[in-house]
Amino acid sequence: MDAEIIPAVNTDSFEEVKRRIKLAEPFSKWVQLDICDGTFTKNTTWHNAGDLLAIETPLKIEVHLMVNDIEERIEEWLISQISRIIFHLETAKDPDFVIGKCREAKKEVGIAIGPDTSWTKLVPYFEKVSLFQILGVYPGLAGQKFQEECFDKIRHLRKECPECIIEVDGGMDKETAKKAVEAGANIIVAASAIFDSRDIKEAIEKLKLAF
Repeated sequence: MDAEIIPAVNTDSFEEVKRRIKLAEPFSKWVQLDICDGTFTKNTTWHNAGDLLAIETPLKIEVHLMVNDIEERIEEWLISQISRIIFHLETAKDPDFVIGKCREAKKEVGIAIGPDTSWTKLVPYFEKVSLFQILGVYPGLAGQKFQEECFDKIRHLRKECPECIIEVDGGMDKETAKKAVEAGANIIVAASAIFDSRDIKEAIEKLKLAF
């Protein structure tokens, strides 16, 4: 099975966000920005949506919003530079409201779940979103080890929703990416495995060769 690789930017500096986007441009169609404001997560990354208004890139941008009170926060991210919004089911009091806001703004929308949330919580949204993200680490810090039990989540989700797009994020390297794709993932998101490498192109190719 073939799968797409999306580089993820997890940093507290917008200058570094811009630098990593530029590094990824020759080798990807998408880039993911990890957004942590220190509420849902213990750590904080860059999270000022307004900064993106001045950015120019051929890449499509998806934001992985690891923030509480998503209903109150979603509007600030519905800007033209962003193509896809991924929010956490754990932070949403009214997921349908958030989905509706994204659709009104003509954005793709995805729902993410962390390691402690059952895949069955996603069932009501099979027909409502563009994709599901299985996060194999606790939301926030880059460089964590993928939690193996999350591969079962991917398998169950793929079996119950053959047409769903499944994105897997957190702790992705050659070995875990291979297992994730074998379990049914369509998209692999990697931060450390790509940006900790001296050669971005080689790092992405190594991930692709894994499956």
